[in-house]
Amino acid sequence: MKARTPRRTPTLEDVARVAGVSRATVSRVVNGIRNVDRDIQEAVRRAIEKTGYTPNQVARSLVTRRTGAVALVVSGAGDDVFGDPFFGRVVSGVVDCLRRHGTHPLLMLADTNSARDDVISHLRQGSADGALLVTTHPDDRLPMMLAIAGIPAVGFAATAHPLSHVDLKHAAGGELAAWHLLDRDRSRLATISGPRDVPASRERLAGFRRIAGDDIPNVAGNFTMASGEEAMAELLGIRPDLDGVFVANDLMAQGALGVLRSRGRTVPGDVAVVGFDDSSAALAARPKLTTIRQPVEEMGAAMAELLLDHIAEPGLPPTSRIFEPSLVIRDST
Repeated sequence: MKARTPRRTPTLEDVARVAGVSRATVSRVVNGIRNVDRDIQEAVRRAIEKTGYTPNQVARSLVTRRTGAVALVVSGAGDDVFGDPFFGRVVSGVVDCLRRHGTHPLLMLADTNSARDDVISHLRQGSADGALLVTTHPDDRLPMMLAIAGIPAVGFAATAHPLSHVDLKHAAGGELAAWHLLDRDRSRLATISGPRDVPASRERLAGFRRIAGDDIPNVAGNFTMASGEEAMAELLGIRPDLDGVFVANDLMAQGALGVLRSRGRTVPGDVAVVGFDDSSAALAARPKLTTIRQPVEEMGAAMAELLLDHIAEPGLPPTSRIFEPSLVIRDST
């Protein structure tokens, strides 16, 4: 019986022939070089699938000095990161973008100064090509540490240190909430903000008050459902006759709804409620929440795109992409 001839391993030349491009072009696409026409990139990817070509990651790393991975660093969120739908949406947007570019995310949590030092140490050792930073503290020292270490990095929201970032027009979102409550003929308004030391919280509150009035009562929560419950109970003590509430995220709004229900207030009959984010919590709430949409998945994808640009061209200056909020009307107003 004649022995079967082993199947030949597909090569770059095979991919180039199927794609109708040069070997050098295939190499540029495989190695993640960014200035290749999108149509050509797609032709090469289809040829890779057709031929079954698998890049030698070890050899590729030796040539490019890249790992094909980036760190997704969540700083200062504690255990709440796993219960907050916001972070899941960020991860979804990041992963979808990185997958298209053959890049893998490594999740790193930095809850303490020691953990932040560990993140920098791992990145300096070459565990990833750059970092995507999601931080809850405006005075977080991690952006500065990344810059000093020369590690390409992009943040979700602006930080004290100049860093490429994506963000939302938070004040515009607060304004949308105020106009909507006023359009619903609500005149006795109040608001539950996020922590007052977080820029996004201050901007949302400032936008709301710019339309609704500077004297609007406010109680600060910390973006958790429990803090929304506590803040709503306090607001009812400050303004028992309130008929409209803007809450700075959907989780806190969900908690606020529970307190209103327990106090015999109907929503939206007695009190109209507007949340912020348009997260899964808005749909889980009863009634379903009217909310200000933050396109978190798109923002996460944009953050990943910016980082890949910085990895490909290390000399790029810091840049930003700022997104628009929108009003999503549901049953709570």
